[in-house]
Amino acid sequence: MEIEIPSRLATLGHPQRLAIFRLLMRRYPDRVPAGEMALALDLKPSTLSAYLAALMQAGLVTQERAGTSLRYAIDMAEARRTFDDLLLDCCRGRPQVCSLAPSGLQAPSAPSPGHRYNVLFICTGNSARSIFAEAILRDAAGERFEAHSAGTRPNPVPNPVALEVLAHHGHDISALRAKTLGGFQPPGAPAFDFVFTVCDRAANEDCPSWEGQPVTAHWGMPDPAGVEGTDAEKRLAFHQAYGALRNRIMAFAALPLASLDRLALQTAVDDLGRTHAAEPA
Repeated sequence: MEIEIPSRLATLGHPQRLAIFRLLMRRYPDRVPAGEMALALDLKPSTLSAYLAALMQAGLVTQERAGTSLRYAIDMAEARRTFDDLLLDCCRGRPQVCSLAPSGLQAPSAPSPGHRYNVLFICTGNSARSIFAEAILRDAAGERFEAHSAGTRPNPVPNPVALEVLAHHGHDISALRAKTLGGFQPPGAPAFDFVFTVCDRAANEDCPSWEGQPVTAHWGMPDPAGVEGTDAEKRLAFHQAYGALRNRIMAFAALPLASLDRLALQTAVDDLGRTHAAEPA
């Protein structure tokens, strides 16, 4: 390990290799296609390939072929070994006095009477998918959850077809608007218990550090606004996105939050991002 640590630190000392590592950390446990990373980080495929090869040689990243696509993920066991080794002598073995101790890793506690879990849904434009999620959770379980949504680069207004779909399903759309992620940063921002990204582009971006370390997960799905075809085909894409999000959110709202520890809760919300596909809307 004495040899691996300097090699790994040297590998991560390059800004763009570090950016790849951080992107894959944000997306863990997902495997991310090389093309998606190149687009997110504005790297040429050949340059990205060289950086990924260095990260794999250092033992920090693994590669897997899926059809014609190569997908990459953090080797979390090795990443943890690296950081554990770095922090082995932290505060001379007295974690109770060390600021790096994992003090914020408890599962969200059961709310007191009148308090609700704060949930934030993030996508790039905050015009369809995150707006869907906000409206669905608020109407399905608003007595237990305070739902919010925001965009990393929000559109001026929500997508009109998204609002049409929400109205079709009986949601009140009068107060829905596109909001910037910066509006949910301290001071004055709510402390979030859960933060979910619902598009790959937002998940690949640097997001702020959330106070209290909320439970996070990636529930990515294609952007319905990017579908081409007839008006009927475009509307179908919005209905399918709504259906997929509704299935996930209903399953999330049904979780026994108060009885799950942090690891079980994290596993549960990660699993929801891989299941509950859309039903006909």
